[in-house]
Amino acid sequence: MARQINRRSFMKQTGVLAAASLSLTHCSSTNKKPNIIFIMADDLGYGHLGCYGQKYIKTPNIDAMAKEGLKFSQAYSGCTVCAPSRSALMTGTHTGHTSVRGNGGGASLQANDVTVAQLLQKAGYKTGLFGKWGLADEGKAGIPNKMGFDQFFGYLHQLHAQFYYPEFLWDNEKKHNLPENANFGRKTYSPDLIMEKAFDFVRQNKDNPFFLYLPTTIPHHEFIAPEEDLKEYRGKFPEVKVAHWRDNYALPEEPKATFAAMVSHLDKQVGKLFALIQELGLDDNTIIFFTSDNGGAQGPLENAEFFEANKSFRGYKRDLYEGGIRIPMIVRWPGKVQPSADTDQVTYFPDMLPTFLELAGAKSMVPAETDGLSIVPTILNTGEQKQHDFLYWEDAEYQRTGTYLEEPGTLMQAVRMGNWKGVKNNPGAKIELYDLGKDIEEKNNIAAQHPDVVKKIAKIMETEHRQAPPQVDLTVAEAKDLYIPKPAKK
Repeated sequence: MARQINRRSFMKQTGVLAAASLSLTHCSSTNKKPNIIFIMADDLGYGHLGCYGQKYIKTPNIDAMAKEGLKFSQAYSGCTVCAPSRSALMTGTHTGHTSVRGNGGGASLQANDVTVAQLLQKAGYKTGLFGKWGLADEGKAGIPNKMGFDQFFGYLHQLHAQFYYPEFLWDNEKKHNLPENANFGRKTYSPDLIMEKAFDFVRQNKDNPFFLYLPTTIPHHEFIAPEEDLKEYRGKFPEVKVAHWRDNYALPEEPKATFAAMVSHLDKQVGKLFALIQELGLDDNTIIFFTSDNGGAQGPLENAEFFEANKSFRGYKRDLYEGGIRIPMIVRWPGKVQPSADTDQVTYFPDMLPTFLELAGAKSMVPAETDGLSIVPTILNTGEQKQHDFLYWEDAEYQRTGTYLEEPGTLMQAVRMGNWKGVKNNPGAKIELYDLGKDIEEKNNIAAQHPDVVKKIAKIMETEHRQAPPQVDLTVAEAKDLYIPKPAKK
């Protein structure tokens, strides 16, 4: 059962009777469809934000968002790595059903896939994507403009998105060249340019209902931050200089300070977005989500242990334990979402498609095959919230050689069923079982004591995994040649 605080006082403040149902035809004083903004960080852990307990990194704007809105304690990503998680978000299907399962960066959504952007377009929304796509490379069926986005500016391939001073970005289906960044010029910081384009989209569509998807690259590697942010943290942490990285990635002299500066830079961007929304008079009719695509990553430059990136949860990005898939999620909508509220409602990325469509007054357009449930009753604190029978995740390594590996040997699977959590780390492994109600750190495998529960979870793992379409991608050599910055030839 989900829990929220101060419900009675909130209902009194807004003049809504506790027994009344909130009609979406009364979402605003003008009866307009609400604008929907979904901000998604890249590899931001549950514990990287002040409002979730972070001690070292300053995130005042996101913390203020939590005070003004609803904070989830049991939100989950679509997967433990980038691309499959984003595919689950866009299609409303979990990773046993969604089209993109490979995480190389070029595996594509299929022409017959239906995305939340396409459905919102049909519901009368202008749709914009600014940031990292990761669900198709150039010329494929799954590029943003073929998947429901009126406007796209950013990165297609995930390897390209690992660099913050690229020589080009994509403006819809054309390259937007950045010659000032050539030969490691590092003049234009891509998150800033991308956010400027997003702000232009908001200004241009202030009189229309719009869906703005902001999948930022921060704080994924490459690790580099503008000096104005970095100076706030220089010399403040015990640093261990990393002697070697790979390819032509930036190698920060102060890894902890750099990581903190990147997160703070993202927080400042969020603050600027809120200021713009308020300046344009859109605040009362705009619902904003903030989250991450998976749990925090572990490495010598992320310093996940120092920052307590995933709190006490077990595992990191690439694990299906809680640390790999439990994420921060905050929802803000003045006058509609209860301020300073918390909820333990369990939700994950496939829920976003039916949620957005219900918010848009287009509930009837939710595809029958979606794996998600609308969480509008939880967000608006009214009505009966349906609950999942189970949540399912899988992750598999596919050969990144342009050839599809039909049944990867490294398939991992996880199921959450109530408080039960089953994890199977490879096809030959036994299912581990944890009771999250008593063991949130997943320390005590109690599979032997509950064979009946393990049997149910095994059946779910068997039936929910379908063979994926070919996960065709560039070879490693091809991808590096196209997307890793190189010095000019002499």
